[in-house]
Amino acid sequence: MAKRVIWSEDAYLDKVQIFSYWNNRNKSNLYSKKLNRLFNDTIKSILETPSIGRKTNVENIKRIIVRDYFLIYDENETTLTI
Repeated sequence: MAKRVIWSEDAYLDKVQIFSYWNNRNKSNLYSKKLNRLFNDTIKSILETPSIGRKTNVENIKRIIVRDYFLIYDENETTLTI
């Protein structure tokens, strides 16, 4: 059974703000699309190998770097929460 990926409201809003920043700065959405692909590819890697992230001070929470950003996640048997 495939795990369900859930973006928390804060994580989703952060992602939107990151893309908005780069769209405004570059006057193009090309970098945002590339960054979104990197986020999605990283999520696929996490789903395949959840242990690739680095442990944090909070139990069951891990992080992984995607370019200049941390992708922070909690993984259980059925979901991956970003």
